[in-house]
Amino acid sequence: VGVAARRARAKPKSAGAGAARERKPARAGGRGRTLVVVESPAKARTLTKFLGPGFTVMASYGHVKDLPKSELGVDPENDFEPRYVAIRGKAKVLAALKAKAAQVDRILLAPDPDREGEAIAWHLASYLKRDRRPLQRLAFNEITERAVRQALEHPRELDMNLVNAQQARRVLDRLVGYQVSPFVWRTVRYGLSAGRVQTVALRLICEREEEIAAFVPEEYWTLEADYVTGAGERFTARLVRVGDRELKDGRLASGDEARALAAELERAPARVAAVSSQARRRNPPPPFITSTLQQAAFNRLRFTGQRTMALAQQLYEGLPLGSGGSVGLITYMRTDSPRTADEAVAEMRAFIPGFLGADYLPEAPRQFRSKGGAQDAHEAIRPTSIERTPDALRAYLTPEQHKLYELIWRRALASQTREAEFQATTIEVEAGRLGLRASGNVLTFAGFLKIYGADEDEAERESSLPAVAEGQPLRVAAPLPAEAGTEAAGAVRPEQHFTEPPPRYTEATLVKALEEDGIGRPSTYATIVSTITSRDYVERDKGRLKATDLGMKVAKLLVDAFPDVFEVEFTARMEEELDEIEEGRQEWHQVVRDFYGPFSMDLAKAEKLREHHRRKVEEPTPIPCPRCGRMLVKKFGRRGPFLACPGYPECKFTRPVEDAELPTPVEGKCPECGSGLVARTGRFGRFIACERYPECKHTRPFSLGIPCPQCGQGEIVEKRTRRGKAFFGCGRYPACTFALWNRPVKQPCPQCGAPFLVEKVTKKGATLRCLKCKAELAPEAVPGG
Repeated sequence: VGVAARRARAKPKSAGAGAARERKPARAGGRGRTLVVVESPAKARTLTKFLGPGFTVMASYGHVKDLPKSELGVDPENDFEPRYVAIRGKAKVLAALKAKAAQVDRILLAPDPDREGEAIAWHLASYLKRDRRPLQRLAFNEITERAVRQALEHPRELDMNLVNAQQARRVLDRLVGYQVSPFVWRTVRYGLSAGRVQTVALRLICEREEEIAAFVPEEYWTLEADYVTGAGERFTARLVRVGDRELKDGRLASGDEARALAAELERAPARVAAVSSQARRRNPPPPFITSTLQQAAFNRLRFTGQRTMALAQQLYEGLPLGSGGSVGLITYMRTDSPRTADEAVAEMRAFIPGFLGADYLPEAPRQFRSKGGAQDAHEAIRPTSIERTPDALRAYLTPEQHKLYELIWRRALASQTREAEFQATTIEVEAGRLGLRASGNVLTFAGFLKIYGADEDEAERESSLPAVAEGQPLRVAAPLPAEAGTEAAGAVRPEQHFTEPPPRYTEATLVKALEEDGIGRPSTYATIVSTITSRDYVERDKGRLKATDLGMKVAKLLVDAFPDVFEVEFTARMEEELDEIEEGRQEWHQVVRDFYGPFSMDLAKAEKLREHHRRKVEEPTPIPCPRCGRMLVKKFGRRGPFLACPGYPECKFTRPVEDAELPTPVEGKCPECGSGLVARTGRFGRFIACERYPECKHTRPFSLGIPCPQCGQGEIVEKRTRRGKAFFGCGRYPACTFALWNRPVKQPCPQCGAPFLVEKVTKKGATLRCLKCKAELAPEAVPGG
């Protein structure tokens, strides 16, 4: 009866009322009624602090779906439809998200506000969405309470234009990577890769290397003279004119001409021909975008692009600031727009007078425009509050986080300060038929330089010149006194110079070149360099990117075989089309179709001519094969280049490229076949092998002849880590784990009698150290050392 009565009292629910209740926002006091999904746990912790008990914030830990790794995952026969699968290792994360989604009234997806983040939100939506459950996108440019609250008031639907732009990029990159890379494996060696953007970046580096190799230095001379005024003030002028002939950059063709003109200068009476002085101003740079942040962080802090972006991500997602909890310290760091929000500009303008002085505040706010082709979805990289000074945050940040935050903070503040002012002075000197010029700049008002300073390529050469009047006579100065250990510098100085080749790219200048050519986008800059260096296509040489022999061969192969795909202008145009997809002006399937037509033709042609391309990659040598007499060719393997017989598989002879790496005979006989033994160099160091290899495969570690002090049974052998670093350990590993970084020397310790010493090399030289008594000895102090 009770059940029947309750049913009778219950009124039927209309469909409209039910739908309205489904769309009702989460109750402020109802814990967990709204689920917010972000990418990272750090971001989740920061948002939890802002949102309070009515919300549950969970992390997806990045992408949850992607194209399968084991196959192409794109169907060219079905209009390039991608097949997405759950990423391995994400099962627990997805299950937890789905369980929580079933308990809430609505779901807000809040990955980063870019194409990649929109794609993550789309994949999450496809997994979590249920009938009638509100599921919307939450986007904010900074992780602060104000920004998050504003975003909560205006949630939006998923932007499929952004999703499709990311899909198109992913499909294009997969088509190139998974179809061109196997061609490279079969032509050069297994394990290499090709990429739509990374290969174009490699091409730029290799073409610069070719320019350097082809460069022929040219000699030129310059001539400078020190003059003194009647008041005894000294300044330096450079020769710029001989008679009616103007010298370009003050260059003279030969040393003979420079010395003859120097002698003429010393004799010729000189006077001031003209004096000009004018005020110059230099405007502050705009706040950082992704590319300029990476360039400045490399130039000033020596951070790689990947390190810079990892630190910036931490600053963006939020860091704990004492009892105040976590807060995002900078705005979103993947942007190519220098625009700054009006409220941020107002905050900085209010801050400048108290921090720098009223003189440093310009009359009107500064506005910065994006370059052509740049997206304007996000504002520039700036602090979320200019009041959080670097000094105030020092205790809460790691040294690297603090350095990057300070760089961002100073650049943003400098962008709203007054310009720097200089007084530029030029003195024209006439000495007979010769004309000289002296230039100087004096900083009269620091402006933005006070807070940000000058970059290396923008630094003004500050040098003051004496006050002189037109017609004033001058005399050649006496030589300056020589410093200790040096010769006195003459007052008239002909100097020899040579033209220099274009410099190799640094990570900063490569990013700048990619940006100028329209290659890649903010989210891709950091990974490009890390990819080509990890593939051994490029190595770092004193901070500069140098193409390896392998990189040069692969770049030439790909450019020859795929002239359209890996062409700079073509790649830049593809980036423009991806932007047009994002703006809704292009349909992504059509963009991929237009690309795939010529690409598939190039691919088919490359496969048909693969033997031709392979012969071009294999560099011939004048070294005959000792087995069959053919001339060896240079090939590439997992351990680097080597020489091989072109008669493979009939003749399988190989040898190292360098003669020093050739097998060297050692004492003893092979215990398996009785042949001689040789010492070879392998991936993990030197080893002993039968001289009849590969017919006889006997090998053993290369022993130093020193008994292992830990087990007493084995001998110490030379080894190498997987990264190629040499170390020394017991030959009975893993039964004995004794290991050393320093090379053992078979000499007893003269103090305690230990059977061997170790060689330790420092900047001061080499010393011998005893592991037992810790004595440090000079090599000459040890008999036979």
